Amino acid sequence: MAVRAPLAPPDLEPYRRELTGYCYRMLGSGFEAEDAVQETMLRAWRHADSFEGRSTVRSWLYRIATNVCIDMTRQVQRRARPMEMGPSSPPDESFLGPLLTDHPWVTPVPDSRAAPETSDPADVAQYRESVRLAFVTALQHLPPRQRAALILCEVLRWQAVEVAELLGTSVAAVNSALQRARATLSAVGAEAHVADLDPPDAALLTRYVDAFERYDIEALVALLHADAVQSMPPFAMWLQGAANIGAWMVEPGPSGCRGSRLLPTSANGCPAFGQYRRDPAGGYTPWALQVLEISDGRITGMNFFLAFMDPERLFPTFGLPLHLDG
Repeated sequence: MAVRAPLAPPDLEPYRRELTGYCYRMLGSGFEAEDAVQETMLRAWRHADSFEGRSTVRSWLYRIATNVCIDMTRQVQRRARPMEMGPSSPPDESFLGPLLTDHPWVTPVPDSRAAPETSDPADVAQYRESVRLAFVTALQHLPPRQRAALILCEVLRWQAVEVAELLGTSVAAVNSALQRARATLSAVGAEAHVADLDPPDAALLTRYVDAFERYDIEALVALLHADAVQSMPPFAMWLQGAANIGAWMVEPGPSGCRGSRLLPTSANGCPAFGQYRRDPAGGYTPWALQVLEISDGRITGMNFFLAFMDPERLFPTFGLPLHLDG
């Protein structure tokens, strides 16, 4: 009897970006998503001889990635943003509270590592909507298998029969999981967005950088929506309202952010900037990764992920240097 030769190990690298996007939605952390993808690749290579070609390489990798993510979700409590932890605060330093560096925050993901390599406007819009910080946070309310079913069916457009095979369950169970997941997202307000996000606006962003680097608070506030929000994890404090944000920018005075420099990047389908503050030893040192959300020609969200969260990894992950010369 002839013995079938083993299949050659498949090329896995072409799947890294889409797996990163999938794992990010599952885990709510850009850092953990990259760790999960790396573990997925290692497991795939370790068991490459068991891949018999009965399914596609893509579905085989997604099955491994799903199991990796489910394993990882057992190790941490549900991730959140400051807006899910309590009401907004007045623009007063006494409300700032402690640095919660050990809290499981929802953190951003670089578009350079997770966005699909396509120029199709529909695909780009779908990606941006499915990685917006509010939606990724809402996904964390779902049990891991419901989360996987919803992402695979409603974000990645897999057929229910494909998802059932991946999860080792029935189509009826997948449809039931989807129904429960939609009900949970509706209950946490994930389906009631204030407004759809706009594509990055070059002119608006140029004005923003100019106002921020000059620390012209009046000009900066003029770029904000009246109900704009600002958050600053790992602090739990967050602000709502352009006037409150403007007041906070000079509280406590004189603000340490005056004289900052901004370098552009992108995160979660949104324009983003690495903010560097003056270093007493010379030059500029990382302070915050700013992720801006824009709607109707105004900035509606200023999500500042402070470098305290992971000082050696946050900026390099987004292609930003760890020091700027003066």
